[in-house]
Amino acid sequence: MGEKIVSDILIFAGMMAVLGCLTGVIITYLKYGVRKAASRDVTTRLDEIVERLARLENSVDAAAVEVERISEGQRFTTKLLADRNGASAFVDTDRVGAAMPK
Repeated sequence: MGEKIVSDILIFAGMMAVLGCLTGVIITYLKYGVRKAASRDVTTRLDEIVERLARLENSVDAAAVEVERISEGQRFTTKLLADRNGASAFVDTDRVGAAMPK
């Protein structure tokens, strides 16, 4: 009868060891699968962010070109007005001590 109890205890301990190892393997597999899925999700989102930043950079570059064109047009118009009047377009005659046009 004592041998039966020892045998039952050994069988129970063996089953617990196998279940413990199997649980460890399953948990490790689940953690790896979740990390891999999360990694794919992060990679996908980073790719989307890179694309959006590239579009934003192109938009900013286009806006900078347009601003440069506007400022060049203003410089040209100011020069034409100054040449037509024979004076600098930036002279303010209302101020005391302002430079007088020639």
